[in-house]
Amino acid sequence: MIKRIIGLSILLTIGGALLLSFTTKEKVDFSSYSTAGLDLYYIAPNFSEIEDDSAFFSPELGKTYVGFKEAVAFKESRGDYGVVNQFGYMGKYQFGKGTLALIGVKNVSKNQFLRNPELQEKAFYANLSRNKWVLRRDIKWFAGKRMNGVEVTESGILAAAHLAGPGAVKRYLRTGGVEGFADAFGTTIRYYMKRFGGYDTSFVVANRRAKAVL
Repeated sequence: MIKRIIGLSILLTIGGALLLSFTTKEKVDFSSYSTAGLDLYYIAPNFSEIEDDSAFFSPELGKTYVGFKEAVAFKESRGDYGVVNQFGYMGKYQFGKGTLALIGVKNVSKNQFLRNPELQEKAFYANLSRNKWVLRRDIKWFAGKRMNGVEVTESGILAAAHLAGPGAVKRYLRTGGVEGFADAFGTTIRYYMKRFGGYDTSFVVANRRAKAVL
């Protein structure tokens, strides 16, 4: 038994030596596998940003202002004037109390706001109007350019401002998309710019002092 083990060891040693003795004369060229010069920057959407069949788009409304606001409303609340989410954002366009105060909606109870579609529509327009004024230079500078793989448009900028506020959108644009933002659900500025890009929002007049007045 011992002789067999010794013999096997000798055979393995000789076999290993023979394998090592056969070296390739040609070197392998790995240049074709190089990643130099390739664009390796990818953005993977989180689950809240994956498009599905329920994404709102009306062929009748198309890319009009009405089509824009209804698309935003569908993403925010499925178009429900009476909904309040777990973070306290209210109505069809999911407004917070701070934003409502900026556009003059004060001394109005939650129930009064939720039961007043006309006020909610005026609040949405007033907020767009104010944001368009705040971002007027950024719209001029960046519209038509591509950032993080998405074409920047006026409607995309305004939608993103509705999500994140005009200050966050300004920082995003002026840092080339480096300084981003995500809401409590993980939705990003880039996603809103992509999803709501290309609508005609020329109907919205930039106004620093825009208020929602009935």
